[in-house]
Amino acid sequence: MTDVEGLHHAILQWYAAAARELPWRIPADEWPWPQIDRPWAVLVSEVMLQQTPVARVEPVWRSWMQQWLTPAALAADAPGEAVRAWGRLGYPRRALRLHAAATAITREHDGVIPADLQQLQALPGIGSYTAAAVGAFAFGLRATVVDVNVRRVQARLVTGAQHPAPSLTAAETRLAGTLLPADDTAAARWNVAVMELGALVCKAAAPHCPDCPVVSHCAWVLAGRPEHDGPRRRVQKWHGTDRQVRGRLLAVLREATAPVPRTDLDLVWDDAGQRDRCLASLIEDGLVEPLPRERFRLPV
Repeated sequence: MTDVEGLHHAILQWYAAAARELPWRIPADEWPWPQIDRPWAVLVSEVMLQQTPVARVEPVWRSWMQQWLTPAALAADAPGEAVRAWGRLGYPRRALRLHAAATAITREHDGVIPADLQQLQALPGIGSYTAAAVGAFAFGLRATVVDVNVRRVQARLVTGAQHPAPSLTAAETRLAGTLLPADDTAAARWNVAVMELGALVCKAAAPHCPDCPVVSHCAWVLAGRPEHDGPRRRVQKWHGTDRQVRGRLLAVLREATAPVPRTDLDLVWDDAGQRDRCLASLIEDGLVEPLPRERFRLPV
């Protein structure tokens, strides 16, 4: 049987000493930027951090916080400005989702991010994970936050598997709930501590088991670190993919101060079929707006 209290003590103690100092983690009573809405800062960070490393997110996050101090500030700008400021973070539809959420917060909640999990999840583009993360980290709510790092730690620590299932399962969510401390404040800190353990120590490809504060409890280590026997984990490619082409097309539009003619976009990729397909997908996703005479711009 898992010693839950022992895990809480060890991981929270480790986090207190080893956690990275990230601006969106600064607690409310120490928040140094009174002009910036802290729950908004947390929400932006959580959306940016989806499938993107902290090192790439932090400079873009700081730029966003300087440009848009509140949800209302972003809502007042065109959605294309959010796409422009998103830069090269990848998965740029997240920028549109943030703009849609900011608009809804401004219109439906008087510009104040709701401190309620159901209301958070009802915002456009905000799923159950983001709602739980904002609830926990911005408002200190007792919410079950399960990202890929949490899933990996749970898989090794409790179930003895090298890797979690390919996608989140109900069993993983239930397990995370059973491990959550009863106290709201401790629960919020536990969520971020387990995420940090997965990011810094219990890594996917090369876990640093000697540095793990709960290695003596780890079912996977105790079983001899058995190799993963499930489906192979897919490695995402970049070069030559539609994602690369879409990124190049968006880069031209982000840097432009006026609508861009089709001839300029034709220069970014030699394969005309792939280039046209990617441009069409950007238009369908709402990231690019077509204009008469084959000109294009970010959405307004």
